[in-house]
Amino acid sequence: MAQPGPDAEADEPSDHLDESERRAFFIPKALHGRRLDRALAQLIPEFSRSYLQQLVEEGAVQLQGRAIRKSATAVQAGQTGEIELRPTPQSQAFRPEAMPLQVVHEDEHLVVIDKPAGLVVHPAPGHWSGTLLNGLLARDARAATLPRAGIVHRLDRDTSGLMVVARTRQTMDALVRMIAAREVSRQYLAMGHRAWSGPASRSVEGAIGRDPRNRLRMAVVDLAQHPGKPARTRFELLDGHDRGCLVRCTLDTGRTHQIRVHMASIGHPLVGDETYGGAPAAGLHRQALHAFRLAFAHPMTGQALDLRSALPSDIADAARAWGLDYNRG
Repeated sequence: MAQPGPDAEADEPSDHLDESERRAFFIPKALHGRRLDRALAQLIPEFSRSYLQQLVEEGAVQLQGRAIRKSATAVQAGQTGEIELRPTPQSQAFRPEAMPLQVVHEDEHLVVIDKPAGLVVHPAPGHWSGTLLNGLLARDARAATLPRAGIVHRLDRDTSGLMVVARTRQTMDALVRMIAAREVSRQYLAMGHRAWSGPASRSVEGAIGRDPRNRLRMAVVDLAQHPGKPARTRFELLDGHDRGCLVRCTLDTGRTHQIRVHMASIGHPLVGDETYGGAPAAGLHRQALHAFRLAFAHPMTGQALDLRSALPSDIADAARAWGLDYNRG
């Protein structure tokens, strides 16, 4: 089964186990004095050390008939033991799970999905199942032969809208190149706090990296002082009032949380986006961001694809509650 590439959100699970298995082991002279987890990694090399450490902490390892829960425990030559190799959420993450997926375009090379808010794209801590990747594996057997099941770009869990997914490796490689070369147009509708400031059309350039004050979020950073990557977003005001604004956003780069960070950096955090200074309002409790347009030349046929997704009802209702017209522009 295909595993996620090096840029995946979650670590690659290397320990595939469907059922518990008890396995006896013996500590040879060569491992005398070693930490238990290091000894186990030598004795059971097909499993990762982190997985074995997890089993130790869970009490699944015995030495001389006694459960050991500390990986740093020193082992002695001649000791015997038993380990219960258990399946973990990580080991079962890349499994097919049937789920309804809204398809807006499909051919033999690719599929475009309209992702609902709340659907996680990749398995990750806290979300080892029920992700878009799991749904893709259930929907198309070929997805298991592709890295990340053919996913070439992401949307945050609470961002809704269009995503293109490859169905062949050739298509996947081509789409990755196209995205890197900015040959795929990705546009979003966003609802921000406060009356719009500045020109109706503006481009925001600000490198994005880990927030040095809070590693759990991103921020606009000074590349001379902090690691990050250049980022640029174009914003067009569609409608605005004292309470908020409705904005069309075009990505020129694709950094993590880019629109959310750039909107916050210019004083308009997204409604519902508490991570970046927004707050629930107008009945909306998730970030007000929707990927409404995806346009590109088909990487295999050259056909011009220009796909749209209607604004979801929760953001549409919030916009109406604030008197914002999302059909303008």
